[in-house]
Amino acid sequence: MQSRPHTYLFYIQYLGLRYSGWQRQKGVKTIQGSLERGIRYMLGHEDFTVLGASRTDAGVSCNRGAFELFLKHPLETNDFIYDLNMNLPADIRVLEGASVPTDFNVIQDVMWKEYHYHFAIGDKFHPFVAGTLSFFPGDYDLGLMREGVKAFIGTQDFRRFCSIDKVTDNYVRTVFESSLETHPQAGTVDVPPNSLVFKIKGDGFLRYQVRIMTAALVDLGSGKLSLERMQEALNDPEAKPIAMTAPSNGLVLWDLAFRKN
Repeated sequence: MQSRPHTYLFYIQYLGLRYSGWQRQKGVKTIQGSLERGIRYMLGHEDFTVLGASRTDAGVSCNRGAFELFLKHPLETNDFIYDLNMNLPADIRVLEGASVPTDFNVIQDVMWKEYHYHFAIGDKFHPFVAGTLSFFPGDYDLGLMREGVKAFIGTQDFRRFCSIDKVTDNYVRTVFESSLETHPQAGTVDVPPNSLVFKIKGDGFLRYQVRIMTAALVDLGSGKLSLERMQEALNDPEAKPIAMTAPSNGLVLWDLAFRKN
């Protein structure tokens, strides 16, 4: 019999600027640590477990992520969410939640994830929008970059578009959608007109994959990288990233979906 038989799935959003990523770490501020602190205060005990669907890195934000909460006793989700939000920092918000079966797994049951990378080109912009907008100076061939994003679609070996570590030796992932679009708020308030969004949706992503993809697109647009070379890097057995890693502040875990819940 499970010691915590009551399982809940919650959706969450946060601004990652002040945090050292999702995962709880000793001595630094993290999303998980702040969330667990709020839950501990609400419940009045520590007899619970939080499991996140995605361990975002330091500085990375989230529009709609998810976490699983395991408890010994049931709770009323609407009241819990309202009270929890009142006790969380202003840059973290729980959106909704519901009970899920005990065999649900917030990591293994992910069907797809969608990331957006927000950035501006040209002149440097107002610092107020730097929390979710990266900056690349200069002029770029946007037509070539929009052609380049299409190369990512499909089931391919992305070892040259990620950080190689010992977490996995399987670098094959499937990308369903990939596009480069005008930022939806371009030209409004402090968001400059030359702002863009690289959108990518797939069954899962490797460490730093979206950020290295972004850097490769920037190199493509600036002429440092040819379209042929970028295409050849896909399914290349060489374990060396094709580009540097783009800054974390432009990356947002935009949405995700589960096979069952």
